[in-house]
Amino acid sequence: MDDDVKKEIRKFALQNAVEYDGKTNAKIVLAKILGSRSELRNNVKEVAEECSIIVTNVNAISLSEQKSEIKTSFPELLTYTKKSVEERHGLPPLEGAVQGEVVTRFPPEPNGYPHIGHAKAAIINEEYAKMYCGKTILRIDDTNPENERLEFYAAIKVGLEWLGIKYHKIKNTSDDLEIIYQKGKEIISSNKAYVCTCKRDIIGKNRREMKSCKCSQLDQNKNEDRWQKLFDEYSPGQAIVRFRGDMKSQNTVMRDPFLFRIIEGHHPLLEEKYRVWPSYDFAVAIEDSLDDVTHAFRSKEYELRNEIYYAILDALNMRKPKVLEFSRLEFKGMPVSKRVIKPLIENGKISWYDDPRLPTLEALKKRGITPEAIRKFIISLSFTKADTLAPFDALESFNRKEVDSKSIRLYQVKNPRKLLIKNLPFTEVEMSNHPTTDMGKRVVEVDGNIYLSADDTKNIAIGSQLRLMGLGNVKINRVGNDFEGEFIGDDVNVDFPKIQWVSQKNSHNLKILIPKQLFIDEKFNEDSLEELEVFTEPHYLGLKDGAEIQFVRFGYCRKDSANQAIYTHK
Repeated sequence: MDDDVKKEIRKFALQNAVEYDGKTNAKIVLAKILGSRSELRNNVKEVAEECSIIVTNVNAISLSEQKSEIKTSFPELLTYTKKSVEERHGLPPLEGAVQGEVVTRFPPEPNGYPHIGHAKAAIINEEYAKMYCGKTILRIDDTNPENERLEFYAAIKVGLEWLGIKYHKIKNTSDDLEIIYQKGKEIISSNKAYVCTCKRDIIGKNRREMKSCKCSQLDQNKNEDRWQKLFDEYSPGQAIVRFRGDMKSQNTVMRDPFLFRIIEGHHPLLEEKYRVWPSYDFAVAIEDSLDDVTHAFRSKEYELRNEIYYAILDALNMRKPKVLEFSRLEFKGMPVSKRVIKPLIENGKISWYDDPRLPTLEALKKRGITPEAIRKFIISLSFTKADTLAPFDALESFNRKEVDSKSIRLYQVKNPRKLLIKNLPFTEVEMSNHPTTDMGKRVVEVDGNIYLSADDTKNIAIGSQLRLMGLGNVKINRVGNDFEGEFIGDDVNVDFPKIQWVSQKNSHNLKILIPKQLFIDEKFNEDSLEELEVFTEPHYLGLKDGAEIQFVRFGYCRKDSANQAIYTHK
């Protein structure tokens, strides 16, 4: 066998071994070399034997030796394999996957704003494509003009860009409508589908009773004639195309489901150019096959539809991807359904799709949840069909790790009480912006007049001694509506109550929105958004909108505007 071929086999074997903790598989390497060099398929037996020999040799050396050989002989693999290994953590191996050949797709419909469930699907698709050095496609599934708007096309792309998801190809299902029509005509001509003009209630009754309708008995010529009438004669609701399934099937999906229907609504991109639109079942199967998708992921609610998916592709003699299901992701008390969210907006219960009580990507961003935290949280759930109704604090724990080192520390007080400090020996203090990360320092002007939170003054009496964080120690000499005290030094080794404060001189009035669980026991929580008025340091005004802040002893917040912040979590 040619030495160049042997070298390429070893390259594939080393690459796969490093990605899988030092062990590779002869079948995977064989598939890779045959995919790379199609001429070798005429001599598969010899190639397979050589793959087996090389794989045995590669598996016999240590992982460090494998990496060393790659560094010396195949340096082009270094960044590629390292990235693949790191990013596959948390997801199980993909059945039937071949390195370099995996193609996944994410097909959202542009009928609303993307939410945490969309994030899960998109991230799983991208992570598996990365794991196997493959490709992923964003395909906007826009075949229902009644529900779709340009606003939602943009929202999907903006949300996915914010998540950091990158695609090898972006397209719309409607781009291929003429091809889908060709497949529709083909399935009619092969007598594996028919045009039904029965009324909707009759179709429903027949499906429940497992009875075929008279339209299914029509000959092929009549169906082809009816197919043409869909485009220029029939009215909406007058006729649909149905697949010849099995009306006796226990899987109701297979009881002659519809494949095409007439919709005369305005399409966001194609306007009134088309009036015949494919069903999701038909369009997704055709598109997945045309796009060379190898692994089609979708939520488990579609599991019963796998049968029609494969039946359509079999009827058209088209290539079949592997369909895999995962559980939907929702948070307790935070609905993702547009049917629930839209009335809340219309009735003024919530402001918009970016309301921080929602699990939409716009809302999570506004609340201060980071894309990195979302990705790590989703990968931590792994790939499972088990129902995932997660508590929001599970995501918060990941976000806390992401934002802690980047969040400036500021003081704020609520229900302020005044304190006059006498004998203060300075007019400004310098305080660190973060206790461990080098985020610089800020200078705070003080003239002895400060605010304390009312909660921190409940137990203050004459003679009380306090440690005002970053300022110094104070002894209280007078109590009442206001307090008066005197500066007694800056010894940090004291056992005094430690209290935050804000200088009255240049304090900034701020509203903090505190989002809470939107639904409790399926009932809208009227107290799900608290508004808290506080005073904070003027340094807040110099921060960019979107900056993450930790208000000391309160929690993490995101700066929404000069006068408003949104509570992220503790």
